[in-house]
Amino acid sequence: MHTRSLDLGCGAAPKNFFSATEVYGVDLFRSGVPNVVQADLTVDNIPFSDEFFDYVTAHDFIEHVPRLVYVPHRRSAFIELMNEIWRVLKDGGKFLSVTPSYPQLAAFSDPTHVNFITEHTFPQYFDDKNRWARTYGFNGAFKIELQQQNGPHLISILEKITA
Repeated sequence: MHTRSLDLGCGAAPKNFFSATEVYGVDLFRSGVPNVVQADLTVDNIPFSDEFFDYVTAHDFIEHVPRLVYVPHRRSAFIELMNEIWRVLKDGGKFLSVTPSYPQLAAFSDPTHVNFITEHTFPQYFDDKNRWARTYGFNGAFKIELQQQNGPHLISILEKITA
């Protein structure tokens, strides 16, 4: 079966956690690596078409995306990123997030961490039951397939469902 995975904030080497047959990446910096495109996901959309990926991964990435930006006006950058992840995933596609989380020291030690994730962030705001992020413009819904703490990292797997 042919599958595609997108790794956000991948640097020059996109990760392939789901063993997809095609792997793509998005990073802030130009790498020259095939299938890796440059974009600033704080202000830019994910530069791929709707429902293109079976998987999207973000390892040590979403904590770097601010919750709010003022470019050129007030925007909820993290909500917009979650909308973009939902948009590029196929129905039933999986989103894997591995991020330092509250109250772990690693969540706060790096001065570029500006988005603090807790065990409640995905199940309360982006899930298919509570969907609290709708208030802030989130258009989709995810089924929380897995969520567990592994050292300083919160590992979450979310499945795209039609909202």
